[in-house]
Amino acid sequence: MRTLASLPNLDGKRVIIRCDLNVPLDGDRITDDGRIVASVPTIKHLTDQGASVIVISHLGRPDGTPEAKYSLAPAAKRLGELLEQDVFFATDTVGSEARGAVKALDRGGVVVLENLRFNAAETSKDAAEREAFAAKLAEFADFFISDGFGVVHRKQASVYELAKALPSAAGLLIEKEVEVLQRLTTTPERPYAVVLGGSKVSDKLGVIDHLLPNVNKLLVGGGMVFTFLAAQGHKVGSSLLEQDQIATCQEYLKRAAELGVEVVLPTDIVVASKFGADADVAITPADAIEGSPFGASGLGLDIGPDSAERFASEIRSSKTIFWNGPMGVFEIDKFANGTRTVAAALTETEGFSVVGGGDSAAAVRILGFEDAQFGHISTGGGASLEFLEGKSLPGLEVLGFVA
Repeated sequence: MRTLASLPNLDGKRVIIRCDLNVPLDGDRITDDGRIVASVPTIKHLTDQGASVIVISHLGRPDGTPEAKYSLAPAAKRLGELLEQDVFFATDTVGSEARGAVKALDRGGVVVLENLRFNAAETSKDAAEREAFAAKLAEFADFFISDGFGVVHRKQASVYELAKALPSAAGLLIEKEVEVLQRLTTTPERPYAVVLGGSKVSDKLGVIDHLLPNVNKLLVGGGMVFTFLAAQGHKVGSSLLEQDQIATCQEYLKRAAELGVEVVLPTDIVVASKFGADADVAITPADAIEGSPFGASGLGLDIGPDSAERFASEIRSSKTIFWNGPMGVFEIDKFANGTRTVAAALTETEGFSVVGGGDSAAAVRILGFEDAQFGHISTGGGASLEFLEGKSLPGLEVLGFVA
């Protein structure tokens, strides 16, 4: 994969960089700036060399037309604060203001262009439309740096076609993400534990399938655990259940046993009378959820305290740990203990801990943990999972990456 080291001296050159500034917003307030923080090292590296930097990104899912709530203006403001320099924001992407802002850029200057997805060609299924949009972006610069890891699994104009239109390379963030994920798939130090949560088994099928032969332990929590419990013949009340995946989970349990992989499922569950902060709760054995005071209407919304401690013990005794997906509905405090306990164990282990982006990355920050407490927090949940599934990632392949 081409990296920054493959490029010539960039002093006095214009460089367009695809970052991932797709941060959650509450109005104009950024509630988690992790992805902006992660974009800073590469931008700083470029400006320190004397390059003029044009930052491009998407935010949210506007339908190919401008929408004020998806403006990158708050992200541009935060980026300027983190870079400790003025960052100009252009209110269009390839229009007159963008052209003027790029033309006015000084050596070491930075401009952020408006949301790429305000132009329908960015995500078009038509390659010719994407190429035409990428060509307009390419007019702004001499080189292209791809550093938005969260979108490398998408064949989009700013990810794929732009990398073909200009001399291109991966930024420091993508280089680090690939290095970490290759470590997980090719050279993990053992014991190697994978912790999976989140709502649905169907979202994790590819990861389980691809990693099962390579891990020592598979710890399963979150909403997906109820399909595994059902696969063992247990009733799960009104908990989230994917009926059509029960046979798949039975097959995974069988394969794991044949491979000598230990599958660790919860032994107790936090069962609620309803979904909400005001629900009544009971700690119930995982094989007797309908034995809770709420009967068949009970909802499992977190792994229980005994299970959380067991998971933590397994994590602390492992040398490599990959975690993707919360253990429960962590946004509600009474269902956050499982996720909090797992996160804390990841900060305490002497092993190499990787938080696999998405909801997991959001959870650790919401629960008060710092990024530096973990070995690595991925900026791309979907991209991380697809990499671990062994899928082709267009945004990496176009940079010369070969799996």
